[in-house]
Amino acid sequence: MTRLNQKHTAIETAIALIPDGASIMVGGFGSPGTPFALLDELLAQGQKHLTVIKNDANEPDIGIGRLIRAGRIDRLITSHIGLNRTAIEAMNQGHLAVEMHPQGLLAEKIRCAGAGHYGFLTDIGLGTEIAQGRREIECDGRTWAIEPAIRADFALVHADLADAYGNLVYRGTAINFNPLMAMAADKVIAQAFRVEAPGTLPPETVHTPCAFINHIVQVDSATSEQGRRAHVV
Repeated sequence: MTRLNQKHTAIETAIALIPDGASIMVGGFGSPGTPFALLDELLAQGQKHLTVIKNDANEPDIGIGRLIRAGRIDRLITSHIGLNRTAIEAMNQGHLAVEMHPQGLLAEKIRCAGAGHYGFLTDIGLGTEIAQGRREIECDGRTWAIEPAIRADFALVHADLADAYGNLVYRGTAINFNPLMAMAADKVIAQAFRVEAPGTLPPETVHTPCAFINHIVQVDSATSEQGRRAHVV
């Protein structure tokens, strides 16, 4: 009988795998579901020239907001930066390249990558600035825009509960982008408040199967205000 690899890893070891210039998907919708501990370790280790794909830019002093303030992110692919004045200033000053997508399109671009598709057809945004630079085709008398999928080198995701194999269970709204991103990156590092022994999670409760996870890191929900905020939702 083949044994599954146990993926419980020290946070320093897991984040050290990320090189300068990497593209990184980061789960979360505002604070809920954001892997704050992994991002703090990424900041501490000093990786730079990063491309980050995240629904939003967090606020200035938490999450990827800290990486933006430190000048570690060169390019941000997102749907919203309005709560982060530092990100807005960096974009206006030319220090941060920002690629904006409507939230639904961003989610579908990530989902398509996880499903192994090149992209999808949509009529959203035709004739508006959203459509600038998109390829269009005619089909059945209608015009469709081609939206390419988005993949990344790494994904950093947050779960409430995991086992040592890397099976993940999310809590409440923290599920958001995390399961999509866990399927759309070459390597996935997950943080969880609890990491249980293999075989303890009922299969029907698992949201992201271990096949998508490379490393699981246990973090303390009480170590930071960010962790507490993510835990309560």
